[in-house]
Amino acid sequence: MNSILCSDMLFKTASSFLLRIEQMELKKAFGKVFRWYRTRNALSQEDFSDISGRTYISTLERGIHSPTIERLEALAPLLNIHPITLLVCTYAQKDGVSPEALLQRVREEIDIMGPPWTTPG
Repeated sequence: MNSILCSDMLFKTASSFLLRIEQMELKKAFGKVFRWYRTRNALSQEDFSDISGRTYISTLERGIHSPTIERLEALAPLLNIHPITLLVCTYAQKDGVSPEALLQRVREEIDIMGPPWTTPG
């Protein structure tokens, strides 16, 4: 019984560790993409002060924090892009694929499953 409990605890610990690594990679990918769009638009971190402080923007870019959907919707227009652009580029960066390949996958998934707003119930 102890070996089963021990292996179960090890599995849960390893799974939790891997999830934290995955979340860190996603945050770092978002930070890299956000910084790229910010600098491409010749914006400083202070240019986002109406939405967030410079410290918060810095923590986003360093992969320490990740934005909420509401914050993402507020930040993206300052970068002259749609919030989905930030997400697509973030996941493409994290997964090491092109945004085009990722968008193709999304199109295929929507074609197969249909958009959720057209599903009855």
